[in-house]
Amino acid sequence: MYTGSRTLCFFIILFFHSFYFRACQADVGTAAHYSPPYSPTTCFGSDPTQFPSSNLFAAAGDGIWDNGASCGRQYLVGCISSITPGACVKNQTIQIKIVDYAPGVVSTPSSSGTTIVLSDEAFGLIADALADSINIEFQQV
Repeated sequence: MYTGSRTLCFFIILFFHSFYFRACQADVGTAAHYSPPYSPTTCFGSDPTQFPSSNLFAAAGDGIWDNGASCGRQYLVGCISSITPGACVKNQTIQIKIVDYAPGVVSTPSSSGTTIVLSDEAFGLIADALADSINIEFQQV
């Protein structure tokens, strides 16, 4: 009986360990921000319904663009660090929608070559708008 109990405990621990790590997987990258005009976009042209009413949207950088397959994808995004001291809003995560391709945005991003370029409103919810770029943790929803 002792061996059976140990085996059962092992599988229970293994299950919760595996579940924990699958539930907590996220990618790390960088984010910048951009200001209006936001339209037209590479994904949806001039369609005004592409933008969520929350104004939490972004343009995808080359790392997540996926030849346009990222259009419409939703991501959870949070600030983890920045060169600008105190720029991150701690424990704040937002959900954004990809509506554009970063190299093709109409207005100039605050920093080029980032993973995601957030709308000014989205960026301002997770970081100080004075920061040019931030390090982010993001996960597709």
